[in-house]
Amino acid sequence: MRTILAAFLSCAVLSAAPAFTIPQILGSPFPENLTASPHKDAIAWVQMEKGVRNVWIARAPAYQASVATKFSADDGQEISELAWNQAGTAIYFTRGGGPNGRGEIPNPISVPTGIKQEVWILSLPGEARKLVDGHSPAPSPDGTIAAYVQGGQIWGIGTAPDAKPTQLVHARGSAEDLAWSPDGKRLAFTSTRSDHNFIGVYSTVEKSLSYLDPSVDRDQSPAWSPDGKQLAFVRLPSGRYVSQWGPKRTGQPWSIRIADPLTGKGRELWRSNEGMGSVFWHMVSDNQLLWTANGRIVFPWEGDGWLHLYSIPATGGTPLKLTPGDFEVEHVALSTDSNFVVFSSNQADTDRRHLWTVPASGGTARRLTTGSGIEWVPTPLAADRLAMFRSDAKIPARAAILEGGVIRGLAPNSMPPDFPSASLVEPQTVEISAADGLKLHGQVFLPPGNAAKHPAVVFFHGGSRRQMYPGWHSMFYYHQAYGFNQYLASKGYVVLSVNYRSGTGYGEAFREALNYGATGGSEYADVQGAALYLRSRADVDPARIGAWGGSYGGYLTALGLARSSDLYAVGVDLHGVHDWNLEIRNYAPDYEPEKRLAFAKTAFESSPMAYMSTWKSPVLLIHGDDDRNVEFSNTIMLAEALRKQGVHFEQLIFPDEIHDFLVHADWLKAYSAADEFLGRYLKP
Repeated sequence: MRTILAAFLSCAVLSAAPAFTIPQILGSPFPENLTASPHKDAIAWVQMEKGVRNVWIARAPAYQASVATKFSADDGQEISELAWNQAGTAIYFTRGGGPNGRGEIPNPISVPTGIKQEVWILSLPGEARKLVDGHSPAPSPDGTIAAYVQGGQIWGIGTAPDAKPTQLVHARGSAEDLAWSPDGKRLAFTSTRSDHNFIGVYSTVEKSLSYLDPSVDRDQSPAWSPDGKQLAFVRLPSGRYVSQWGPKRTGQPWSIRIADPLTGKGRELWRSNEGMGSVFWHMVSDNQLLWTANGRIVFPWEGDGWLHLYSIPATGGTPLKLTPGDFEVEHVALSTDSNFVVFSSNQADTDRRHLWTVPASGGTARRLTTGSGIEWVPTPLAADRLAMFRSDAKIPARAAILEGGVIRGLAPNSMPPDFPSASLVEPQTVEISAADGLKLHGQVFLPPGNAAKHPAVVFFHGGSRRQMYPGWHSMFYYHQAYGFNQYLASKGYVVLSVNYRSGTGYGEAFREALNYGATGGSEYADVQGAALYLRSRADVDPARIGAWGGSYGGYLTALGLARSSDLYAVGVDLHGVHDWNLEIRNYAPDYEPEKRLAFAKTAFESSPMAYMSTWKSPVLLIHGDDDRNVEFSNTIMLAEALRKQGVHFEQLIFPDEIHDFLVHADWLKAYSAADEFLGRYLKP
C-alpha cells in the first residue's frame, strides 16, 4: 500500500506543471539571418542569447555549429546583413542599428560617447574586426572589395587591415539593394528619392553611373540575369496616398521590367491585372525577383487573392502559377541549381508554416516538412541538404538541417539547462467570431489545475501584418510575446492570442480588411469578439479579463480599454498608437490633417484618444523614447488625457530604447512589470 501511495504521489508531482520564471522562459537563444556560403557547403546565422549577439557557423559534412565571434555584452547592438565572400573564407556583417529621423544610431544602454553603425569582417578561421562605419556590405565577386552604404552613398573598402574606404558613388537620394553583376564589373542599386526610385548602375571599369529606364514611379529589387547582360526590376506606380494604415485592395497595376545595363533601355516583361493583385505584396526573400538558370523569373503575386509564386520566361509570355490553392507563401529561395523554388507556406496547415519545393518551370509542389512544428527560411545546400529555422509549441526557434528526410538540430547544446520546455502547454487552435460576425483564428493557452474560474488575458499582436502560431514564433518580437503568454498561462490565466483582421495568413481580403486602422478601426469588432468569447467559456471569470499587446497590439489594447472598459478590466499597452493623425506623420511626413479634414476626422475617430470619456480601466504604459515605429508622443498624449479623465495608469519608460527592445534586461523589466500589474487587478 505504501508503494502504491508513493507511486501515486510521484505521478501527481510529475503531472503538475512546475513553476518557472520570466528570465527562464525568455532565456532561450533566438536565431536569425540564416545564409549559405556561395559554394553551399556552409551556413552562418546570428544567434542572440539573453541579449548577446554572435555569428554562428556550421560547415559540411558534419555541420556541427560553433560560435565564430566573441561578443559578450547585452549592449543592444544588433548584428545583421550577413554576406559571404565568393570564396567562402570570410563573412561581412553590420553591427549596430540604423539612424532615426535625426540621424541618431540606437544607443539603448546610453553609452556617453555614442554608438556608430559599423561594417565588420570575420575571416575564417580568425577573429572579427571592424572595417568601417556603414552598413549593407556587398563583397564583389572577385573578393577584392566590399561595397557598402554610409550616409546614403555607396563606398568601397578592401580586406587588408590598413585598407582605406573610397567613395564609389556620390548621387542624389539614398542607395540600397546593392547587387553586383556576375562578372563584378557593375554594381546595381536602388536610388530612393522620397516620392520615386531609380535603378542605378555603377561601372567599376568606366567609373560611370547610369540609371535604367527612369520614370516617375518606384523602381526596386534589381536582379541580374545569370549572364549579367540584363537586369530585371519591379516597378510600383507612383502615388501620394496619405497613409499605409488602410485597405488597398486595388490600385494602379505594378509591373516587372527588364533593362539593358549598357544602353539603359528597358521593356515591360509583365504587368499585373487591374483589380485583385494590382497592389504589390512582397514575399520574404533576398530579392522579389528570382532569375532561374533556365531563363525564367519567379515572382510573388496576389492575382487570385492569395500570395502565390509565379514564373515567366525572361523573353516574355504568360505567367505560370506555381503554388495554386487557398494559402500563402512566405519565405522563398532558389535551389542550388537555380531551377527549383523552395518556400514556406501554410498550405494544408493554416496555423503553421511548413517547407515545400516546386520546379520553377511548373509542376506539382512536394512537401518537405510536416507535423506540429513550424519551419521557415529554407536555405538549400549542396548534396540535397536544406538548412532552416524551426520551432514547435515547447521548443523555441533553432537552426536545423534536413538530410535524407530527417531534421536534426545544429546547436542542441545552446539551450539553457533550466529552460522549462516540459512545463509549457500546447496552445489550442480556435475559431471565434468578431462582434460583426467575421470568423477569426486564434490560440488558447490553458493554465494547469482545475480551478472553476480563471482570470483571462487577450493578447493582440503588432504589425498588423502578422500571424501568430500555436508555437514559438519566427520573429523575435513575437518569440518574446509567445514566451510571456506561456508564462501567464503557468500563473493561472487563460490566454487568448487573436489573429485579428488586417493580419497575414488568410488572404488579401482579410489583410486588406475594409475600414481597418486609420480608416475606421474595424478591428474593434475583433477586440469585442475576443472578450465575448472568453466570457462564454466556463473556465473564465467574466469579471477578470485583461488585455495586453505591443505596437499595433498596443493600439488595440488601448482601443479596447477606451471603448469597452466593461469587457476589459485592465490592460498593458506597450508602445501603442493612440492617435492616427499623429502616427501617420511618422510614415508620411508631408501629411497635414488640416488639409484632409474628412480623412483626419475618420482617423481620429478610429483612435483610442477619441473615446477617453468612456475609459475606466487601469493601464500600464510601456515605451522607449527612441521608438522609430510609434512616436513616443503617442504615450505622452495618452498619459495627459488619462490624468484629466482620472483613470489610474502607471508607466515604465526606457530612455534611448527603440520599438523592438534591443536590450534583454529591458524585456525582463517590461514583462515583469506587466506580470505584476495584471496580477494586481486580475488575481483574487
